[in-house]
Amino acid sequence: MSIQADKIIAVRTSKTVYRDGDHVIKVFDEDYSKADVLNEALNQARVEETGLHIPSVLEVAKLEGKWAILSEYIKGKTLQQLMYENPEKQEEYLELFVDIQMEIHSKTAPMLTKLRDKMNRKISQTDFDATTRYELHMRLDSMPKHSKVCHGDFNPSNIIIAEDGTPYILDWSHATQGNASADVARTYLLFWLNGNIDGAGKYLELFCKKSDTAKQYVQKWLPIVAASQSVKSRPNEREFLRGWVNVVEYE
Repeated sequence: MSIQADKIIAVRTSKTVYRDGDHVIKVFDEDYSKADVLNEALNQARVEETGLHIPSVLEVAKLEGKWAILSEYIKGKTLQQLMYENPEKQEEYLELFVDIQMEIHSKTAPMLTKLRDKMNRKISQTDFDATTRYELHMRLDSMPKHSKVCHGDFNPSNIIIAEDGTPYILDWSHATQGNASADVARTYLLFWLNGNIDGAGKYLELFCKKSDTAKQYVQKWLPIVAASQSVKSRPNEREFLRGWVNVVEYE
């Protein structure tokens, strides 16, 4: 199989996504970690078993010297695209967005990496001083331990509404099992990173209302999540995320 360069769907950091008929081929850069590629495919396969609507993994292969994951192609529009095209339906789409995330959190996948372990590792990798890292580790350790499926990068561009109206959830490379409020904190920060501060507030309000979660509980996760996400982020994002860690007043 060769890469069809005229059928590019998306270009992201370290990877390019192509369409080839009924298939999607995600091709990783040559220096991308083999273990990370295999782990992403494994995550997707494990989440498939929960019954959530996600594209099926069909194959992991090497194309022109680069690792690639072959999945089924879902024809439709992303929720982000629909929000942009139909501004009058923002509230309706936000409701759907939160409902899909809550459905994800209703599932378990015992073989997924534990969110707590991943965040502890990421905090250790940050360049915060020892005192800040200690406080972050302690805060993480004090949070309730859950085992819900967490997407890790849940945003409207990772949802495709198929032609029959079924929402499919894409990109499971960051999937873990753990506390759902950490996943919510991540999505809240993603709204901020995209400059949609109003949307971030509305999203958090709606999620907390629908799930009967205290907003303060999600907010306690923000410095932990921001610190862990700052490790591999772009320089401008890193400064923003560091700000969320630095404004925290530790008890």
